[in-house]
Amino acid sequence: MTIRVLLADDQALLRSAFRVLVDSEPDMEVVGEASDGAEAVRLARERRADVVLMDIRMPGTDGLAATRMISADPELAGVRVVILTTFEVDDYVVQSLRAGASGFLGKGSEPDELLSAIRIASGGEALLSPAATKGLIARFLAHETTVDEDRDPARSERLDSLTGREREVLVQVAGGHSNDEIAERLEVSPLTVKTHVNRAMAKLGARDRAQLVVIAYESGLVRPRAE
Repeated sequence: MTIRVLLADDQALLRSAFRVLVDSEPDMEVVGEASDGAEAVRLARERRADVVLMDIRMPGTDGLAATRMISADPELAGVRVVILTTFEVDDYVVQSLRAGASGFLGKGSEPDELLSAIRIASGGEALLSPAATKGLIARFLAHETTVDEDRDPARSERLDSLTGREREVLVQVAGGHSNDEIAERLEVSPLTVKTHVNRAMAKLGARDRAQLVVIAYESGLVRPRAE
């Protein structure tokens, strides 16, 4: 199956470079280019995109607002957004994940990292870019959630619906571990881990693993280690 990719960036030269890279892969194709967030949302629907590479800072409707719009639209439930950013240590990164992005990638990443991110996002397994550390999002979320109005009480309540094993798996997912790594740690099969992850996503209303990480930190189930 070919992964349909939409490029959203206000720099035409950068979009052209991404297009050449993506179109060179046999399992991918660029189905559209957008120079602002509003156009990205429209094209995501019209071109039936699977993955949107979304720049954060664009004129008009920015990438953050566009990500929220895509995440809130039931017709675009299958669309995955990977945020492209010049600076990975950026408050917008966490806001983007909260808005529904599957992860983020630095614009300076290697071509193989970008292509890998597209494939991972398409499979619903996206978390963070290879260059990012799990401690980055942990620090930002810990800082952001010290403000009471930023908390989502409903998410904390939904944690009560998880089984003990599902909570264990959620903690491991928030730690940045893959299904295989979690399986080894908990001494179960990778298929069992995948089942627990999918059930946790369904119960918590998470689009993918990135959202599980956000929920785990925002609810207080997982807290970052002291630096």
